[in-house]
Amino acid sequence: MRLLVAERAPGLSVRLKLTLSYAGFLMVASFLLLAAVWLFLLRYVPARAIETFGGFVPGRDDLVRAFGPAVAWVLVFLLVIGLVGGWFLAGRMLVPLARITDATRRAGNGSLSYRIELEGRQDEFRELADSFDAMLARLEAQVAEQQRFAANASHELRTPLAITQTLLEVARNDPGGVTGELAERLLAVNARAINLTEALLLLSRADQRSFPRERVDLSLLAEEATETLLRLAEQHDVTVETSGDIASTSGSHALLLQLTTNLLHNAIVHNLPEHGTVQMHTSANPESVVLTIENSGELLSPQLVSTLTEPFQRGSERIRDSHGGVGLGLAIVKSITQAHDGVLAITPLEAGGLRVAVELPATTTQA
Repeated sequence: MRLLVAERAPGLSVRLKLTLSYAGFLMVASFLLLAAVWLFLLRYVPARAIETFGGFVPGRDDLVRAFGPAVAWVLVFLLVIGLVGGWFLAGRMLVPLARITDATRRAGNGSLSYRIELEGRQDEFRELADSFDAMLARLEAQVAEQQRFAANASHELRTPLAITQTLLEVARNDPGGVTGELAERLLAVNARAINLTEALLLLSRADQRSFPRERVDLSLLAEEATETLLRLAEQHDVTVETSGDIASTSGSHALLLQLTTNLLHNAIVHNLPEHGTVQMHTSANPESVVLTIENSGELLSPQLVSTLTEPFQRGSERIRDSHGGVGLGLAIVKSITQAHDGVLAITPLEAGGLRVAVELPATTTQA
């Protein structure tokens, strides 16, 4: 899709403008020099020649007639030098800008792998080129991540749809064989597809930051999430402990509640088979508030933990049951954290399990 750009009337090039500026500055400096000579030297010379015993002393008019043509030629010479030299210097100065413009055109045509890599010492052009290279690197990484996400999302959505189609074909070929078990399987598959679609929509909403902000207390969200998932914790034989101080931040109550619920859900589901524990703690300081969740569980390597926030990553030996989620829990947590200008840190514990800390900017402003 190509953006429509309003056509503009052609104007002077930057190189020509700089050339005229250099030449104009040189001419102004020359006229100022002549004015200084006139003011401080020629004004003290008599207007007419003076006859002395040794001859004549030329007057001001004589000097003007003698040096006037020479001064005119010198000014013409300086004008030519200013134009030619200015054109050359402007071209040299604009070489980095031409490379940046070329990189911009390449990026506009979809080539995000090109880098300017401007040589030389640090100056304004070098800073601009380095910033543009960094922007291209981020764009290339984001595009690659979006492509992986689209491929994974297509795969995840195709699975329940394929299962549903198979079950419906079985029911169509054998109408009398439609049982309650088949209906339950269809409902479960449909519920999974709905949950996945809602998760994708929530992830998109968090990435776009299209939400109103209000004052939110993370300690209250922790208590609300604990009450919501209390039955799930009992089913998995997990004990949840909540503690901490009032931790107020600014953001979306719904999204931050989703963040807290996702973290607690993961901590409960991916825990020990028996007698598991989850500890939720909130803390606050003048500049930030922190929500920390630690859970017992299996030993996880740092390499595996580093991939858990990628969409549709579920770690090792994670069972996709009724509470297994759709593989977007921590990806949603990461997006919500970034949308609230926060930092997400996930660390494996030496005894097994995870420690997840979400740090958000603190606020003392009343909603």
